Amino acid sequence: MAQCVQSVQEFIQDSFVPMVAVLCSEDADRVTRKNNLNFSELLRPFCRLTSEGHLRDPSNQIQVVKNLKICVSNIVTEPPQQVVTRRLLSEVVSASQPAESSVANVITAGDYDLNISATTPWFETYRETFLQSMPASDHEFLNHCLACMLVATSHENAPVEQFQKLSQEQHRIQHGSECTYPKWFIPNTLKYYVLLHDMGEGEEQRAESIYEDMKQRYGTQGCYLLKINSRTSVQSSNEQIPDPWSQYLHKSNFQNQEMYDENDATNYTLSSVLSLIDAPCKTCNDHPLRLDQTSAHMDGIDALRAPVSDGKKVPSASSTHGACLTLNDHDRIRQFIQEFTFRGLLPHIEKNIRQLNDQVLVISDSYRLLFPKNPWYPPEAPELQIRKMADLCFLVQHYDLAYSCYHTAKKDFLNDQAMLYAAGALEMAAVSAFLQPGAPRPYPAHYMDTAIQTYRDVCKNMVLAERCALLSAEILKSQAKYSEAATLLIKMTSEDSDLRSALLLEQAAHCFINTRSPMVRKFAFHMILAGHRFSKAGQKRHALRCYCQAMQVYRGKGWSLAEDHINFIIGRQSFTLRQPENAVSAFRHILLNDSKQAASQQGAFLREYLYVYKNVSQASAEASLPQLPLPCIQSSATRVFFGHDRRLAEGEKQAASHVSLDQEYDRELSQQWRELEEQVVAIVNRGVLPVTFQPTQYCLNSQTDNMRFPLAVVEEPIIVEVVFRNPLKVSLVLTDLSLLWKFALKEFTLPHGSEASEIDLITTEVISEFCMNPEETKVARLKLLPHQTGELHIRGVVYNLGAAPSPGDDGTKVEGIVFSDGMFVRGRQDLEIQGPRLNSTKEEKTSVRHGPDRRLDPIITPPMPLLEVMNQEKQILTVTNSTAC
Repeated sequence: MAQCVQSVQEFIQDSFVPMVAVLCSEDADRVTRKNNLNFSELLRPFCRLTSEGHLRDPSNQIQVVKNLKICVSNIVTEPPQQVVTRRLLSEVVSASQPAESSVANVITAGDYDLNISATTPWFETYRETFLQSMPASDHEFLNHCLACMLVATSHENAPVEQFQKLSQEQHRIQHGSECTYPKWFIPNTLKYYVLLHDMGEGEEQRAESIYEDMKQRYGTQGCYLLKINSRTSVQSSNEQIPDPWSQYLHKSNFQNQEMYDENDATNYTLSSVLSLIDAPCKTCNDHPLRLDQTSAHMDGIDALRAPVSDGKKVPSASSTHGACLTLNDHDRIRQFIQEFTFRGLLPHIEKNIRQLNDQVLVISDSYRLLFPKNPWYPPEAPELQIRKMADLCFLVQHYDLAYSCYHTAKKDFLNDQAMLYAAGALEMAAVSAFLQPGAPRPYPAHYMDTAIQTYRDVCKNMVLAERCALLSAEILKSQAKYSEAATLLIKMTSEDSDLRSALLLEQAAHCFINTRSPMVRKFAFHMILAGHRFSKAGQKRHALRCYCQAMQVYRGKGWSLAEDHINFIIGRQSFTLRQPENAVSAFRHILLNDSKQAASQQGAFLREYLYVYKNVSQASAEASLPQLPLPCIQSSATRVFFGHDRRLAEGEKQAASHVSLDQEYDRELSQQWRELEEQVVAIVNRGVLPVTFQPTQYCLNSQTDNMRFPLAVVEEPIIVEVVFRNPLKVSLVLTDLSLLWKFALKEFTLPHGSEASEIDLITTEVISEFCMNPEETKVARLKLLPHQTGELHIRGVVYNLGAAPSPGDDGTKVEGIVFSDGMFVRGRQDLEIQGPRLNSTKEEKTSVRHGPDRRLDPIITPPMPLLEVMNQEKQILTVTNSTAC
C-alpha cells in the first residue's frame, strides 16, 4: 500500500472513538450560526485532547489515555441510506486528486525506473469517510453514543426549563419506540448540560447566575458555561483569526444528515446536489467518445462539490467560519472539551466498566442455565455485557482488558453459533492484540481472515467485511507483509462496488511494488485492473492516472497488444476529460507502431483517432497544420525531377537521355554523361573546367550528389516523387494531396508597388484522391510550377486523411472509390531527408555527422534555352533548339 500520513496505531485509534450526541435549542443553534457553524461543527477542531487522561480499571489499576479523540455530532433519527452513502463516497474520491506538485517515488527495479505516487490521499479520504459513514450495529457498540450534550443559551427566558425539555426529548429519542436511531451505548446515558453565552448580546452576570443554579441541580461535573462570540465588528475588520474548521468541514460527516430550511433558495441540500450530478443524460451519443451533453452544467456543479458537512448545505467559497470568535474563544472551547472529557466522559466510562464487570460476574452462570443457546441475544444477555465492556475498554485504550473480554465473548458466540457476533469479536480481538503495548502476543492474522470470511460469505455483509479488510491490510503493511496485504485486498474485490474494488486493487498494486523485491509486472497488471474499475465507477481522472502509471512498465517492452490497449484507453479518457493533446498523442502512438492487431481493431483505432483529431482541430485556434501519423513516408526514397517529362521514344526516334522517373538510376551511365558534360564545358573554356562548374542533374535521389542546391528553371515543372507506405490492414484514402513549400523571392522582377500572390509565385498541383490498399507501398508524383525566380524549400506534403467506412472491406481494392461520406482530417507530414555521413576528417570519422541533402531546396533561375536530342536508329540525327518560356 502507499504511504499514509498517519501511523497504523493512529489510524485505528481515530477509527474507533467515543461517540457524543448533541441536542441544541433553537436559540443555541442561532448563536452558533453567527459563525457559519452548528454546535458540533464548532467543537470539531478541538475534539482531540492534548493532555493525558486517567481512569481505573476493575482491578483498580490506573490506565493512561493518550491523544484521545472524541466524535461530537448532532442527533439524527434516521440511519444513513446506503445509496446516499455510496454517492458521497464517490464524491469525496472524485474531489481528491493528486496535486501537480505532489511528491513521487522513483523506484528502480531491474530495467524499470518507475515514477509512482508516494501517497494516495484519495484512498485515505475514502477510508476515513467510509468508517465515519458506517451505521451503528446491534452486534457491537463501538458506534453507539456514550453521552449527550444538551445545549441552551443564557439569553432564553427560562434556560433551566429549556434543559428539561431537551432532556425529555433525548429520553424520548433513546427509549421511545418511534426512534430506532441513533444507537445508545447504555440505558443511563450521560447528559451533559452546556450553557452557551453570547458575549456580544447578553449580560455576563446573568449567565453566571444561571450557571450557579445549574451546578446546584446537575453537579459541577455535569454542566459547563461556555462563552463565545467575543469578537466585535471593529476587531473583525482589523484582525486575521485562523480558520481551523476548513480542514474538517470538507470531509463529509454522515452521522448528521439534518437539512436546512427548504424555503431558503440559497441552501443546497446534499440530495439535491447529488440528484443533479447523477441525473442521466437523455441524449443518445452516436459515438463512444462524444462528450456528454451534461458537460455544460457540470462546470457549474463543480463549485458545489467540494465541502459537504453533516449532510447540510454546501458553503460557498467566500463563506468564512468563526467570524465572531477570538483566540480566547478558541481556548475556551478547547478547555470545555477537556473539562467534559476528563470530568464527565471518562469518569462515566470508568463507572460503567466497573458495573459491567460486576454484572458479568454475577449473572453469567445463572443466565446460561435459564436460557438456551440462541444466535441472537436480548440486551441484558451476559455475552453482550462482555462485548460492551470490551468496547468500552477499547475506546479508552485499555487494550489488554479489551482483548481478554473479546476473546471470552468470541468463545461464547461461537458456542452459540452466533456468527455475526463471533466475527465482530474476532475482528476486535485481533486489533486489540496488535495494539497492546509491548506486543505480548503476535498479531493473530487468522482471526481477521476468519472474520472477513464470516462477514462476507455467511452474513453477506460487505460493509463490515470491508472495514475488517482495511484494518488488517494496514496492520500487515506496518509489519512489511506486503504480499499478504495484497492478497487480502484482492480477495475483497467484487462486482457489487466498482469504486471499492478500484481502490483496493490500486493499493494491492502499491503493495506489490513495495515488496523487498519489487513485483513490477504485478504492479502494472493490477494498476490496469484498478483503472478499469475506476472507469466503470465514473472516476475518469483516477482511471487515467492508473493507466498512465501502468504504461511505464509496458512501454517499449515488446508487448504491443497490451501497449495498444493502454494507449487506446488513455486516448479515450483524455478526450473525455478535455485533454485533447494527450488524447491525440496516445492514438497517434498506436498508429505509428507496427501493430499486430486484427484489421477490425486497427480500423477502430483509426476511426477513434480521426474523430478525436477532428474535434481537436475544430476547437483549436492554431493556424498551423499538425503532423499526421499515416501513411508512413519513406523520406530517403524521395526523388525530385526538374523539367518537362522526357519523351523516351517517339516512333523511330529515341531520346538521347538516360533521365526519367520511370527508369532506375544507373550509376555508371550517369557517370558517363557527367564526364561527357565536363569535356564539353572544358572545350568551351579552352580546356579548363571552371571552379564553379556544377554538373547538370535532372533527377535527384538518394544515390546522387545532393550536397549543392539544384537548379530549376522558371516555367519548368518540378516533380517530387514521394513513397507512401500503409502499415495498417485497413485501406486509407488521401484527398487534396499536394506539396507544402516555402518560397523566397530573389532578384525581384515585379513592377514597383505590386505584390505577388501565392498563385503568381508557384502553381501547386493537387491530387484529388489517392487511395492505398492495406499494407501497400505506393508512389505519388506531385508537381510544382514556379513562376518567379528565387529560393524554393519543399517542406513536406499536406492532405486530408480518411479511412474506408466499412472495416470489413479491408482486403478489397479501393482504386476509383470516392469516400465522400467518410471522416477526413487535414494535416501534414514533413519530408526530412538525412544527408550522407561525413567521413573525410578525423573528427568526422570518430563521430557521427551527416552532410546536407539539398534535393528539396532548388534555386529557381530565369528562363534559359532547352536542348533536346533525338536519335534515329539508321541515318538521321535531329537537333531541335527551342526556348522554354
